[in-house]
Amino acid sequence: MTRSAQNAAVRAAPPDRRNVDPGSADPGSADVGDLLDNGPFTSMQKFVVMLAAMSIVMDGFDGQLIGFAIPMMIQEWGITREAFAPAVASGLIGMGIGSACAGLFADRYGRRMAVIVSVFVFGTATCAIGLAPDALTVAVLRFIAGLGIGGALPSSTTVTAEFTPARRRTLAVTATIVCVPLGGMLAGLFSAYVLPLYGWRASFFIGGSLPIALGFALMATLPESPRFLARRPERWNELGALLGRMGRPMPQGVHYTDAVEQALEQPGAQPQRGVRALFSKGYGADTIAIWVAFFMCLTAVYSAFSWLPTMLTSEGLPLAVAASGLTAYNLGGVIGALVCAVAMTRWGSRWPLAICCVGALGSAFLMLMVDVRQSSSLLVFGFGVHGLFVNAVQSTMYALCAYVYATGVRATGTAGALAFGRLGAILSAFVGATVITLGGAQGYLLLLGTVMVFALIALLMVRRHIPGRRAAPPLRTVAVVGGTR
Repeated sequence: MTRSAQNAAVRAAPPDRRNVDPGSADPGSADVGDLLDNGPFTSMQKFVVMLAAMSIVMDGFDGQLIGFAIPMMIQEWGITREAFAPAVASGLIGMGIGSACAGLFADRYGRRMAVIVSVFVFGTATCAIGLAPDALTVAVLRFIAGLGIGGALPSSTTVTAEFTPARRRTLAVTATIVCVPLGGMLAGLFSAYVLPLYGWRASFFIGGSLPIALGFALMATLPESPRFLARRPERWNELGALLGRMGRPMPQGVHYTDAVEQALEQPGAQPQRGVRALFSKGYGADTIAIWVAFFMCLTAVYSAFSWLPTMLTSEGLPLAVAASGLTAYNLGGVIGALVCAVAMTRWGSRWPLAICCVGALGSAFLMLMVDVRQSSSLLVFGFGVHGLFVNAVQSTMYALCAYVYATGVRATGTAGALAFGRLGAILSAFVGATVITLGGAQGYLLLLGTVMVFALIALLMVRRHIPGRRAAPPLRTVAVVGGTR
């Protein structure tokens, strides 16, 4: 059944059964999906989205600290770029494993604890890197930090998607994801000040302490997802209290449903769970295409996150200029992701994503004509433009995942795509170092442009893109249904 057919079926429900009488002996049933998708965006929901966004800011901040510190660490220990590549790769391997495990954990045990545990893990491990005596120790600690960094992203985006009304979901999810480059930009500004004065060890001590503090705040304030609670009758009392805090009070004993999400599952069959569900009928082709797009895009993103400052210093540019290149890349990413999200809300996801892929590959190939040493400012600007387009694609693909996958597999679907994409990030750890050594800036830019060609092809093959505002009228599902079940 197509998404439009499911929406039409839900809209066809009798209009005389929308409300429940709070004083009735039968409290009736409430459609949580309608309450969330078509209801108001309350202050409480915005606060939850802000908490999720803060988790991603810290995720991006800690995830990119290593990129700014690598030149100084290599110099202190007297090792080559290739010798440090395993330390970079280990963090990315941890991110891949963390993404996959956090998604499964979040779909089975809840989004709240998945976010909190992830934040504590990467905060603690990042602090410990400040004590590392060699690159091997850094590799072990980056692997542990990667488990948390990888786990926070799909869990936090799922929280955002499930607390936001449908009309604002694409922009909200993208605004959450855009906090990765925002965190990276803050890491660049932070490193530009801390590294010259206090060294790389202090940067990891401070950078790890911030998410630990955030973790305690999340424990005190972050609620569980209402859509997750709706699928667990034993927690419906908790759901009722949460809905009350969200300005949607429900009578005691109400039966909770989620009509649109249940329509996405195979009728009459036991809902599938785990990775296998991502390749079931209706999901398989889109899952493969999305995974390839994540793989290619994350190869480009982490080639910049891990090696851009190193590449620029290898071309003879000062460390401050090298750091500004990655800061510009992240700043462009913040702008591009938000603009792309607004475009997707109006025109759907297919063509905005395709246009941004073309912009990413075009900007990378155009920078081949720039003289690195003579036009360093122009090159930094070019990386800002390239980061605008690449991060626009990467950030908004999470909103695409939230649209394609139903509640029962949404976190797993997002995490699976991210975990497979991390393989591209891991590849970038080794390929980036080799390409810089053998091909310099020219080889590095060719790598960035080529992978975005394949990302473009993959995204054009996705069948179920987010529809534009004109293509899909607002869904009007039945919020509350009285009478017998």
